[in-house]
Amino acid sequence: MTWGVIATGGIAHAVTADMVRAGVTVLAVSSRDIAKAQKFAEHFGIERAYGSYHDLLADPDVDVVYVATPHGQHHEVVLAALDAGKHVLCEKAFALTVADAEEMVERARSKNLFLMEAMWTRFNPLIQKVEQAIRDGEIGEVRMIRADFGFRHAFDDNDRLWAKGAGGGATLDLGVYPIALAHQILGVPARIHAHGSLAPSEVDADAGILLAYDNGAHALLSCSLLANTGARAEIFGTAGRIEIVDPMFNPTAVVINGVEHAIEDEGYQHQIRAVEESVAAGLTEHPRITWQNTLEVMRTLEEALRQQGVSYATTVR
Repeated sequence: MTWGVIATGGIAHAVTADMVRAGVTVLAVSSRDIAKAQKFAEHFGIERAYGSYHDLLADPDVDVVYVATPHGQHHEVVLAALDAGKHVLCEKAFALTVADAEEMVERARSKNLFLMEAMWTRFNPLIQKVEQAIRDGEIGEVRMIRADFGFRHAFDDNDRLWAKGAGGGATLDLGVYPIALAHQILGVPARIHAHGSLAPSEVDADAGILLAYDNGAHALLSCSLLANTGARAEIFGTAGRIEIVDPMFNPTAVVINGVEHAIEDEGYQHQIRAVEESVAAGLTEHPRITWQNTLEVMRTLEEALRQQGVSYATTVR
């Protein structure tokens, strides 16, 4: 099968490099700036470059598209891709709002096409090892998760991390990882409590988020564009502890009850192979990151943002 890459920013470069490493066929790339698309294509040896994602989606030889645009464009681009009959891997955060995410999922369902949020963490072998250790009772009952992701990023309201129209802000861009991890280990929280500060562009600059569960377990999470917190996570159980070494979203080491387990960094390759295998098998969603998983995380993100006074419901994209 052949891939098309929509957008040419930093994340598109990183993922496309791993597509090449994984041996998949990247046939086309698009950018609003044709010169950027041509430069990207030349760099990766991609045959076709387009100055519009509409032109890429009209290419009958493209089977799967990777949507690497800012969050604010995901809804529009994913719907167009599905309407064009393409399978889709869409970057996280999946959408700006739950309503947008639900529409994207329903469109994939109606078209019988594969759609997946690019939550690569769930395909990392060490994260899967952590899951298995918890299932096997190696740390007893999980009582607390502590996870952070933050770095200092100078404010510029034209920068996608700060621009509201692009879906900027700490929670959607960084907080999605700690929140997704808590969902993966503890499930959907019973209660959500969020506190943070706002940037002049009306997006959240940082946030502390507490996810509370009916059995008393909880997740203490943070994300920040103001402070270098690093990106690490700890899972505490009644009989032990797991440390997910920085970066927690793509770890090359985890420590389970004092014993370190390590792997080589294979980046996005596990996720890319999972997409190809799913499409080849005729699946519309992957069991490790189902549509339900994505929508549950989106609901937590939206509620955390609501409590911080941030809404993307009327954002012009």
